Amino acid sequence: MRRVFVGAMVVVVGACTETLAPLLEPPTNLSYELEPSGDPQVPSGILLRWDPVVSDLLQVYSIYSRVDDRDDFDLRASTTSSTFHDRGVPDLEYYVVAVDVDGAESRPSNTVRVDERLRLESPSSLTSTSLNGAIHLAWSDNPFRSAPDGFRQYRVYSTSFSLDDGLCGATWFLEGTTVAPEFLAGALVNGAPRCFGVSAESIEGWESLWSPLRADTPRPDARNVLMYAFQADETRSGFRFFQDANGDGQVGALELGIVADGNRTDIDFWVDRDGNGDFFFVPERPGTEIALYSSQPIDDLTSIDIAPETGFSRQAIQAVPGFGYVFQMDGGDGFARFGAIRVTHVGQDFMIFDWSYQTDPGNPELSVGGGLKLFEGGITVVKQ
Repeated sequence: MRRVFVGAMVVVVGACTETLAPLLEPPTNLSYELEPSGDPQVPSGILLRWDPVVSDLLQVYSIYSRVDDRDDFDLRASTTSSTFHDRGVPDLEYYVVAVDVDGAESRPSNTVRVDERLRLESPSSLTSTSLNGAIHLAWSDNPFRSAPDGFRQYRVYSTSFSLDDGLCGATWFLEGTTVAPEFLAGALVNGAPRCFGVSAESIEGWESLWSPLRADTPRPDARNVLMYAFQADETRSGFRFFQDANGDGQVGALELGIVADGNRTDIDFWVDRDGNGDFFFVPERPGTEIALYSSQPIDDLTSIDIAPETGFSRQAIQAVPGFGYVFQMDGGDGFARFGAIRVTHVGQDFMIFDWSYQTDPGNPELSVGGGLKLFEGGITVVKQ
């Protein structure tokens, strides 16, 4: 009986040894990606990824983390997926284990450290160009140049801007992302000032501090407008930048860029031709004045940035191809209006020019935004 009992014991022991499952292999290549929030100090979450463990004995993965080097790792969560999304401000370090059907854990994966030292430089400058229903933004590419292997993309934000107070709004919206150091913010309302900021995002999702902030205002424009000298065709020798179609003073009711009869007294200017064949802008209606934008030719209409504060006159000024001109006009509501012209061609009887007009009362921004505006309050970003 002893032999049978011992033999049975041997059989039982052998059976137990055969049913014990070896520990699973640990997950490999654990990595992370942060979710930017707009505030570089407070990411909105972290996404962990790892290579899956291929085994029929796998039950779940367990994620461990700690918030400080002095702390022990605690169980954060378990998942059947090979990814884990942790919302809110991430912990300092994470690792993952594979858990089998009996609850036994594998060795830990590699540990990832959410290291803010991987954050990129902020763009050192930001410029803007006012366009028709849009703003073109450009900034320094120093974040990419300083760490090309760690760079992912730029993030462009915008908010409202108070021209009277010189302040950006408190709630920011994500306009979009780009890998280039420029961005076209489109579908904007003409005459509505906006404030912009740009950050750089690393491949880990770290968001840099923001660039200097920039305020700008989109405005209507038109290209290749043809007008005649009064002496050649007086019916098409006058121009008015804006006209209140309904008489209610509302921007939506404005008619813009009107070529009209040079005999009218409500036009902004008419085109005169002297005995030498030279063309001149002649201010017409009360409150309209003109100034030469630059003593040198300009490359494009968008080269005309802020309307000058002085130098306007009621006197006629010669229209020369390549040169820019700024008009200051009475808006009828106590606020000035500003328009710009760049002459592209002067012929024997007619001239061709490009024009822009700022619909925002009193706003002198005609192309490039009105300087850098620093925002000193808290920033709330609303994702779109």
